[in-house]
Amino acid sequence: MRIAVCIKQVPDTEARLRVRKDGLWVEEEDLPFVINESDNYALEEALTIAEKTAGEVVVVSLGPERVKDALRKALALGASRAVHLAEEAFQGGDALATGRALAAAIAGQEVDLVLTGSQSDDVGYGATGSVIAGHLGWPHAWLVMGLEIEEGGTSARVTREMESGMNEIFRLQLPAVIEVQAGINHPRYASLKGIMAAKRKPIERPSPADLGLEASQIGAAGSRLEVLEVAFPDSGEGAEMLEGDAATMARTLVEKLQREARVL
Repeated sequence: MRIAVCIKQVPDTEARLRVRKDGLWVEEEDLPFVINESDNYALEEALTIAEKTAGEVVVVSLGPERVKDALRKALALGASRAVHLAEEAFQGGDALATGRALAAAIAGQEVDLVLTGSQSDDVGYGATGSVIAGHLGWPHAWLVMGLEIEEGGTSARVTREMESGMNEIFRLQLPAVIEVQAGINHPRYASLKGIMAAKRKPIERPSPADLGLEASQIGAAGSRLEVLEVAFPDSGEGAEMLEGDAATMARTLVEKLQREARVL
């Protein structure tokens, strides 16, 4: 079974962020970048399936030259090869433009399954996987917490997280696109042997023309979403501390929710 895994390189969530001078994104100079958290789980799930089925994992990512570090890490963990959409025309797109480009790259790999994380840690749209599935014309599941390839390799048993602590279990015919939640498994660490082997594994760098795409379909030109401003939230003021025992504070809180907030 051949599996494509879409990974995204995002700013480290523990890094100190600064808004760029143009106010449209964060300052990336000297900012540490890592593989998006849920994408790590998607990669581990793909590697586990590939080991069970004598298959192959192909990692696909879109982004500038620094993304090569994330791809090399994925190769060190066990992926066989990588595809990097690195040209400037691919950059700056929303979920629609990015999903269109990734779908075109995946279409040329003849895969049986596509795995992605549930959403990115930076912008958090949670829509790219759906767009990929739409362009490929494949079934799709989001917020997946359990995945089992059934005998014969033509279908998958999927457990999906729902509201109120409930799960939904269903069967998907393959090929399909599945977006997994962080926590579905336990991601592995790269071995020294894997790190050395990754240096010899190929990273393809197709152009938009190679994928049959025009510049107007991808990147900022192909986006429907325009970012107007990025800013830190304003600090709140006027917090009120309630005093008294539990019963008194609960009664006061209910009164304020009724009379002041008017939500009850």
